[in-house]
Amino acid sequence: MDLIKVAEQACLENVKEFPEFKSGDTITVEYKIKEGNKERIQKYRGVVLQRRGSGNTETFTVRKMSGNIGVERIFPITSPFIENIEVNKRGKVRRARIFYLRKLTGKSARIKERRF
Repeated sequence: MDLIKVAEQACLENVKEFPEFKSGDTITVEYKIKEGNKERIQKYRGVVLQRRGSGNTETFTVRKMSGNIGVERIFPITSPFIENIEVNKRGKVRRARIFYLRKLTGKSARIKERRF
């Protein structure tokens, strides 16, 4: 078991630092997309539904509305393709995993903003 932890620590050393965010926050994730021999950065803006895992295997799920269809994407936090994460709004939610947002539409799907 110690060998696994040593390997995970070695992988965590070259990970980029991102701002703190949690479920309910609206974030913009900039990630690299390779198309043939070209490479570009695409922005994905949405609400964080959950963060799960720890260390090297931590992931977060972001949900956005594309037209009238909800699209979710799971990002590994240690992915080399993630260029930047920007927190746009801090949301006020009482749960760590806000899957109830999938059923809501319109005004009821809004999340209150957390003030500092």
